[in-house]
Amino acid sequence: SLLCGLAPSVGVLIAARALQGVGGALLTPGSLALIQASFHPDDRGRAVGLWSGFGGIGAAVGPFLGGWLVTGPGWRWVFLLNVPLALFCAPIAARHVPESSDSRSHGRFDVLGAVLGPLSLALVTYALIEARQGSLAVVLTAIAGIAAGVAFVYVEKRRPDPMMPLDIFHSRQFTAVNLVTLCVYGAFGGFFFLAALQLQVALGWSPVAAGTALLPTTVMMLLFSARSGALADRIGPRIPLTVGPLLCAAGMLLMLRVGPGASYVTDLLPALLVLGTGLVTLVAPLTSTVLGSVDTARAGLASGINNAAARAAGLIAVAALPLLAGMGPEAYRSATAFDDAFHRAMLLCAGVLVVGAGVAFATVRPLPPGCRHPECLRHGSVM
Repeated sequence: SLLCGLAPSVGVLIAARALQGVGGALLTPGSLALIQASFHPDDRGRAVGLWSGFGGIGAAVGPFLGGWLVTGPGWRWVFLLNVPLALFCAPIAARHVPESSDSRSHGRFDVLGAVLGPLSLALVTYALIEARQGSLAVVLTAIAGIAAGVAFVYVEKRRPDPMMPLDIFHSRQFTAVNLVTLCVYGAFGGFFFLAALQLQVALGWSPVAAGTALLPTTVMMLLFSARSGALADRIGPRIPLTVGPLLCAAGMLLMLRVGPGASYVTDLLPALLVLGTGLVTLVAPLTSTVLGSVDTARAGLASGINNAAARAAGLIAVAALPLLAGMGPEAYRSATAFDDAFHRAMLLCAGVLVVGAGVAFATVRPLPPGCRHPECLRHGSVM
């Protein structure tokens, strides 16, 4: 973050952002693995819910504060503000966070897998962004991206020490929840990217107003995620993972009412409240089910794979949705054109969420009788 804030050129900024990604990759799976290893099964659902809710604080403050910084002190402060937070948190983690590790871990780094996976994602994303050109270079880039993805799977299957052991997908529950993750986080990535732009381009709001307008969803996450996680522990993951995406889909359909001249109270706020209810219902149970579907020693691996699936789905959605919705470069300069494309994009996002709900209902199993925890679903869950 410090390098981003001080970056003298775009190249340095991109390199520093990559370094930020490394930090995020170290942080998120590790924090969830600690929850899985440190909390009693009776408390894990609530703990994961609190983890999701407190994460929502950053998501809630980010758009509002970022919009103000971009229009006021400057974009560099978006990154520089992270530095004192890191200096505050790092000593606390070093002193008070208990260690947790997998005794079976070999400690070797899968360099080839770490290159092929991101390379595939980068090439496919670039091809989607440039697809409107329809040039031979774009087609070749897409083919190369698919080939790199196939090579990644082949390498991970053959290596004795892969970064993503494919046998983890022998857990039917783990595989099912990751399929749901791809659907719902793809839709979320597209929604939050385009919704802020819709408020600015089509409705003429400032960046600060657009960021503030989306706060209700993350405030609801903060207030109710812990209760949602505890409820999922009692009733099992199937109902929350089915109902949650359907509620989110309903919220995105309500966004069809948001266009030029729309009212915040009567048009935008109801959509955000329904969407927020779906997020509360869905996010904590999804995360706790991922962690509960594998052995505790592999919780960090499971969390890392699930987080990568969520981030990849969001990235692909941001690249593909403008193309699928017919949102060309000219749309960003026309309120009417952007509004039309935004509505098409919301229909697509709602459809993907309905697919996610169907996948959850068909593949995520309810808890066995007498069992109160997702861990019960590990046993006998080999596909």
